[in-house]
Amino acid sequence: MPTAIIADDEDLQRSDLRRMLALAWPELQVVALCEDGAEALEAIARLRPDIAFLDIRMPGASGLEVAGASGGACRIVFTTAYNSHAIEAFDLGAVDYLLKPVTQERLAQCVARLRQQVGQDSTGADLLKAMAELDHRLRAATHAERIRWISATSGSTIKIFPIDEVLFFESDSRYTRVVSASDDGLIRKPLRELQAGLDPDGFWQIHRGTLVAVRAIARARRDELGNITVELREHPEQLKVSQTYAWRFRSELLFR
Repeated sequence: MPTAIIADDEDLQRSDLRRMLALAWPELQVVALCEDGAEALEAIARLRPDIAFLDIRMPGASGLEVAGASGGACRIVFTTAYNSHAIEAFDLGAVDYLLKPVTQERLAQCVARLRQQVGQDSTGADLLKAMAELDHRLRAATHAERIRWISATSGSTIKIFPIDEVLFFESDSRYTRVVSASDDGLIRKPLRELQAGLDPDGFWQIHRGTLVAVRAIARARRDELGNITVELREHPEQLKVSQTYAWRFRSELLFR
């Protein structure tokens, strides 16, 4: 019996796709529903599904990052609300995609293709090549949407932070703290909304409530229990990395 996971940060999108898959492919067993990219990576490693349905834009790790990190361990189908012009002409080999809102007719076409592929040898090299090309196209399509500066408050003062000067964002249940080398302020926008306008290569989520600028990371330290702490180049605060996002620091070259 073929197996799959579904990863999407929207509850309704996950449940709708699961329902539609049950109609289009009754034999397919959905073994995990994941809310973000980190959960999807953990599910792929633990459950070894045949197929992963991944939302391209997810908090923690994007669908592209999850697909790349999976190393061709399973077939990839992206679900995305991106403008179709960014991917409709893409020469799909190792991956497929479903534009939101997903229709039963388009899903049936995808399922027919997957039925033929499941059980064949993994195409890891093809997958990585496809990821690079698709990432390039989507970045070009969404570059204009990037946040360039942020207006934050400190008491009665309004401060302007160019995004290139922000070192990290830190959220609690009410506010998000914006921190630069010499200043900080508060905004009401949650991390999930911020991530939609940030370059995923420029800012990494390292904790449920923390986004850090990659350029600001001086080093990552791992203690005897395996806990990881990030030290910054221009700020004395040290940021904790949760186990959910420890995969970002797998390379031993990062540890000193």
